[in-house]
Amino acid sequence: MSRGNIAIWFDPATQWYAPSKGKQGRNQTYSDAAIQCCLMIKSLFRLSLRMVTGFVQSLIKLCGLNWIAPDYTTICRRQQHIDIAISYQKSSDGLHLLVDSTGMKFLGEGEWKRKKHGAEYRRQWRKLHIGIDAKTL
Repeated sequence: MSRGNIAIWFDPATQWYAPSKGKQGRNQTYSDAAIQCCLMIKSLFRLSLRMVTGFVQSLIKLCGLNWIAPDYTTICRRQQHIDIAISYQKSSDGLHLLVDSTGMKFLGEGEWKRKKHGAEYRRQWRKLHIGIDAKTL
């Protein structure tokens, strides 16, 4: 059993664009897929845009790709005008959905104080609901 395992990968066939550095002119151009990827990671991990650029660059490096992550300014400008399309497939059969609800504890900024002096306040628990199609399992 592998709890807490997160796997993120990039498909090398994805259109990413950008590397033409060293010349004067406007910023590099990145595909909508690259910007959407950065924005999804930003939303998923609740990161600031500057943190996202470093995080995505480290993921790209771990995947062994020679891409460059979009810079802060590019993501900031493009996020206002990008349309995120969520695709779905219409099914004639019913959908068998497996749902799990559990609680997760998040370590707060005062966690060291609780360990040292005892609990004085409510701990932060978040309710997590996960649903997955039974066929994809």
